[in-house]
Amino acid sequence: MRQRILVANRGEIARRIFATASRLGHQTVAVFAEPDAAAPFVADADESVGIGPAALSESYLSIDKILQAATVANASAIHPGYGFLSENPAFAKAVVDAGLIWVGPSPNVIAAMGSKIQARRLAVTADVDVIPGFDSSQDAHELATAATAIGYPVLIKASGGGGGKGIRIANTAADFAKALNEAKTEAARTFGDDRVIVERYVDSPRHIEVQIVGDKHGSIIHLGTRDCSVQRRYQKLFEEAPARGLDTSIVDAMTSAAVRMATSVGYDSAGTVEFVVDGTTGEFFFLEMNTRLQVEHPVTELVTGIDLVELQIRVAQGEPLGIDQADVTITGHAIEARLNAEDWTAGFIPQTGTVNHVAIPGGARWDSSIEAGSVISPHYDPMIAKLIVGGRDRDDAMARMRHALDELLIVGVSTTAGFHRWLLDQPQLIDGQITTRFLDDTDLPAADDVAGAADLAAAAWREAVRANRANSPWSSTGSKRLTPHINTATLGLIDLLGHTYDAATLPSTPLLSAANGRPQPFPADGRDNTNPAWVDIASRTVAVNHEGQSHTFSVVARTERWAPDDADKRAASGAITAPFPAVVADVLVSPGDDVASDDPLVVIEAMKMLHTLAAPGPGRVASVSVTVGDQVESAQVLVTFDTPQEDDR
Repeated sequence: MRQRILVANRGEIARRIFATASRLGHQTVAVFAEPDAAAPFVADADESVGIGPAALSESYLSIDKILQAATVANASAIHPGYGFLSENPAFAKAVVDAGLIWVGPSPNVIAAMGSKIQARRLAVTADVDVIPGFDSSQDAHELATAATAIGYPVLIKASGGGGGKGIRIANTAADFAKALNEAKTEAARTFGDDRVIVERYVDSPRHIEVQIVGDKHGSIIHLGTRDCSVQRRYQKLFEEAPARGLDTSIVDAMTSAAVRMATSVGYDSAGTVEFVVDGTTGEFFFLEMNTRLQVEHPVTELVTGIDLVELQIRVAQGEPLGIDQADVTITGHAIEARLNAEDWTAGFIPQTGTVNHVAIPGGARWDSSIEAGSVISPHYDPMIAKLIVGGRDRDDAMARMRHALDELLIVGVSTTAGFHRWLLDQPQLIDGQITTRFLDDTDLPAADDVAGAADLAAAAWREAVRANRANSPWSSTGSKRLTPHINTATLGLIDLLGHTYDAATLPSTPLLSAANGRPQPFPADGRDNTNPAWVDIASRTVAVNHEGQSHTFSVVARTERWAPDDADKRAASGAITAPFPAVVADVLVSPGDDVASDDPLVVIEAMKMLHTLAAPGPGRVASVSVTVGDQVESAQVLVTFDTPQEDDR
């Protein structure tokens, strides 16, 4: 039956759902908050409805706003995507009560699995092993006592939600109170539920999950395993299917446990049962069940040939799966790299800006929220795209991913593409020995090879100026032409992160005609696709791919070189500044307070993550220039001190 499907989400997942829905002949409706009015996903839908300002509570998290939009657009079904309201049973029930089709599991199932405390208890009932832990009380003293009994280190994790939010490790009893407070605070802000579980921390954990799908007629099957062990702050960065290095007996036991768990709650849509595997003992334990589509679902689609969104839509309309377990075959290997707008060489600091150009590699699947002209704001999740490849086997898939990252070019915003290119050459990943502790135990490169990237950028700039001169109408006037002289000058290159590079005798910008002034792509090293470059002579911008990382440079004269402004000087003397655009979530100090090294001062929120800014050294607070709820810009001064903040350790 033809439906009119509203997607209660944004970005790449909205676009991905629209693609399948349209292929199946359904009409599509987008909802958008004000910052997303010109976003590509809005244009992809047959109709779009605005639902409010940037604040999540007034737009994407507002059940009333979304149901009103469904009424305005005459929608007959709602797909929640992932994140936001996708695992909110009240939203699912409100959709059903409004007479609409809910493209997801039943509200009762979401409610049962939405609490990790309840899910643990259901897993035990279904004879699925859980990590030893404590969930019987939320009293801080009782939680601390339980942690001691379990034995440190322990994991404190939010009962509601997912996405790595509300999770902290306490290595000792002295760490517990702070870790508990941070986990509860983040959980309350993100999920509206500050309940937590304290569990044994597995020393060598691998994060393995099983994709399951069920229908409303009692059929439940699994679609194999995925390895999601490359994580930072419990957020997945890189996924592959199937999981490597597991004995067949473990895979069989894990997939059987997943189906058993799903069957016990009458699961009736696409979902994921997640496990932690102890890399030392080989034991596996139930972690949680996600009652929605996962970000990493494309790798399962590539190795099974099954469109999970199509199954979701068909099942939601009451159709049987039409697939038995015997029909599911795993062919080849698939890898997904999540591309975030972050500076991965500086602690994955969120980045904002305008995307000027995107060059997508051939032979790869590109699930993206961006196009040329897209604006990356601080309001939402930093993930802007997913790059997915499939291969004959794992080695082939890894090689294809390396090649795809070498061809990718994103101009105007720094991303984590270079991280993934670095990751692919790490022995632990190559050997399939990655655990979720890998990034905690590994020193990342301190900085990209900016000089190498700048060499390529300089070469691309020279080629662009040469090509522009050759194509100029002045060059066609024969021996009497009045071609402008192409001056050379000592120019510099500045990238988005403030790194500078001196490039002597670069040709300066010639006179341009309107046609010749348009941005153009150039192979920076003379080879097609590999190390691609992009040059906009009119704005004096040049971008290159170097070692998988896109670098965007501005070409400037020496007199235009950046100098530290007052905010930079104050930061150098000890003031606390915002490292990126954000919203102030909490202010923990007042003027006159004495602080010690590493004392928390201000908590800011950007791209759905909380970041605590701490004192770099001892001193006394002179001023606090922000309050909770303030929007702050990068380098804005938040706290100043009466005495220099020099770390005395």
